[in-house]
Amino acid sequence: MPESAALRLRIALAFLCILVVWGTTYLAIAIVLRDLPPFLSAAMRFLLAAALLYGLLRLQGPRPMAGLPTRTVIVSGILLCGLGNGFTVFAMQGVPSGIAALLNSTIPICVTLLDWGFFSRRRPSPWTGIGLVVGVGGVGLIVSQTASTAGLRGLGYMLSLAVAVTAWSIGTLVQRGAVPRQRLLALGCGQFASGGAFLCLVALWRGEFAGLDLGAVAPAGWLALAFLAVFGSILAQSSYLWLLTRWPAEKVTTYAVVNPVIALVLGSLVLDEPVTWSSTAGAALVLGGVALVLFEQQITAALRRRSSQG
Repeated sequence: MPESAALRLRIALAFLCILVVWGTTYLAIAIVLRDLPPFLSAAMRFLLAAALLYGLLRLQGPRPMAGLPTRTVIVSGILLCGLGNGFTVFAMQGVPSGIAALLNSTIPICVTLLDWGFFSRRRPSPWTGIGLVVGVGGVGLIVSQTASTAGLRGLGYMLSLAVAVTAWSIGTLVQRGAVPRQRLLALGCGQFASGGAFLCLVALWRGEFAGLDLGAVAPAGWLALAFLAVFGSILAQSSYLWLLTRWPAEKVTTYAVVNPVIALVLGSLVLDEPVTWSSTAGAALVLGGVALVLFEQQITAALRRRSSQG
C-alpha cells in the first residue's frame, strides 16, 4: 500500500476510533457512577490507564518518560483529564449522559474562540460567527430546560460542564505540538498520571474515600471502568493526540458532532433517559452551530462555485 494511502487509512481508523469509543464512554461513565463517586472513579480510570501504558512503554525502552516537557505534560494532563473529564463525570450525577455529551460537543466552538483570542489570533469567518451564535443559542435552550426541571442544582452541574469544556479546549491547544509523533504515547501516559493524581486530591478533599466499599461495586461497574481506562483513555485519547499532529485542531474536534448522537441514542435505549422536544431542538441548534464552525471552508467554497457558475 502506498504511503499516502496507508496514512489516509490510519487517519480514518483513528478518527473512527474516537467517534465510536468516545461516543460510548458516556454510557460507561453512567454505569460506573452507580457504585463509585465521581472524582475517585475518574482518578481510578486514569491511574489504571497510566500504569498499563507505562508498562507497554517500558517494554520499548528503560526510560520512556525521559525528555518530555514536564510543565506541559502536567498542565495539559490536569486540563484534559483532571478538569475536562473529571468535571464531566461530576456533572453526570445530575445531567443525563446524552445532554452531557451534547454540551461537550461545543468544544470546537470553544477551541475556535480561544484560538482566536489567545493563541493563533486568527479571526473567525462570517460563517463561523453564525455557527457560534447558533450553537450558543442551543446551549441556552438546554440550560433553560435544565434550570426549569432541576433548579439551582441542575445549574451547578451545567456550570461544571462549562468548566470541563473550557479546560479540555485549553488543554487541546496547550499540548498541540508539544512532542514529536513518536513520543505521543509517553505524553499521554504523563497526562493520565498527572490528571489522575489531581483527581485523587480532589476526591480526598471531597471525602470520597470515606466509607468506600470496593466490594460493593457490581461487575458491570468494574467492566465499565476497565473499558474507560483501556479504550476511552489509552486507545481513543492516543488516537486523538496523534490526529492533532496530522490535522488542525478544528478538524480533529469534529468528533464532537457525532459523539452526542451516539450518546443520546444509547442513553435513551439503555438508561431510559428522556428525550424531550426542547432537548431535541437544543441538540439540533448546537450540532448545527458546531457544523457551521467546522465546515465553514467547505460552505464558503461551495457558495463561491455556485456564484461563479451563475
